[in-house]
Amino acid sequence: MASLYPMLYRLERKGLVEGKWVEKAGERRKRFYRLTTDGRRALAEHRRNWREFVHALNHLTGFSHA
Repeated sequence: MASLYPMLYRLERKGLVEGKWVEKAGERRKRFYRLTTDGRRALAEHRRNWREFVHALNHLTGFSHA
C-alpha cells in the first residue's frame, strides 16, 4: 500500500479527489476520499480512452472479449 497514498495525495492536489478526516471516539482517525466533479469527468475520459484502446487492439488482433 506504500504507493496508494502518494497517488491519492497527487489526485487531491490536482482537484480530482477530496479527502476528509473522520474521527470517532475510541478509534483511529480515518481519511475518506471521494471524486470531485472534475474527477468524475477525468475518470469518464480515461474510460473512453481505454475502451478505444481495447477496441483498436481487438481490431488488430481479431480478438474480442465476452
